[in-house]
Amino acid sequence: MTDRYAVIGNPIAHSKSPVIHAAFARQTGQDLVYERILGPVDGFEGAVDAFRAAGGRGLNVTLPFKLEACAYATRLSDRAEAAGAVNTLKFEGADAFGDNTDGAGLVRDLQGNLGLALRGRRVLIAGAGGAAQGAIAPLLACGVADLVVANRTASRAEALAARFAARGPVRASSFEGLAALRFDLIINATAASLGGESPPLPTGVYQGCALAYEMMYGRGRTPFMQQALAAGAALVADGLGMLVEQAAEAFELWRGVRPDTAPVLALLRQET
Repeated sequence: MTDRYAVIGNPIAHSKSPVIHAAFARQTGQDLVYERILGPVDGFEGAVDAFRAAGGRGLNVTLPFKLEACAYATRLSDRAEAAGAVNTLKFEGADAFGDNTDGAGLVRDLQGNLGLALRGRRVLIAGAGGAAQGAIAPLLACGVADLVVANRTASRAEALAARFAARGPVRASSFEGLAALRFDLIINATAASLGGESPPLPTGVYQGCALAYEMMYGRGRTPFMQQALAAGAALVADGLGMLVEQAAEAFELWRGVRPDTAPVLALLRQET
């Protein structure tokens, strides 16, 4: 029987994951099908149980279910435990292994695709929600010199920085408190771009910035990207590369083979 995989979320029609995993399967000669599942907002566990009962081997998990997937898992990887969220589930019998490939995907995109070595860099993450949570530990593990988490509600940034303090040089700030600081890498992990806005960062933070990175993808040059370029950032990028790289991490977990991401990313770039 052909192995079944899927991505579950709500909404889900926009997801590029089926295209990505179909391309990975062709490239590596793996026999699988991959579909989208629109999960009921109040029925995640039931939807996953039904998928498993029908022979499902693994799931990618997107908004708004990453916390529920963490609770659903019977075992967690170290990186899922650190993030407090799961975006990949692997099923074997009664076991549901939960992983978080988002941070690893981000790091691979930054260093492999965009050529930004992270060791010794000064990094700003705008936002203190789930996207930021998954990124902090992998960035610290790369040896960044300084990682600042900034948020409109400073107390949320402070709580997040305190949670990861033992892993490396991470600290918190309000947006206003960034005015005198400079960074090599600025990551927009807020949802501001969904509303056609940019996080309220002081424009001075972009001076000398090597890369301004938008975690959203498929929206062209977002207000954040436009503001960054206008204020002095050398380069901007969206999160499409992160999407492909985190998918490759999940594919390897499921199938034991690592796909080549470059042709798949090139394919998606042509389509957007």
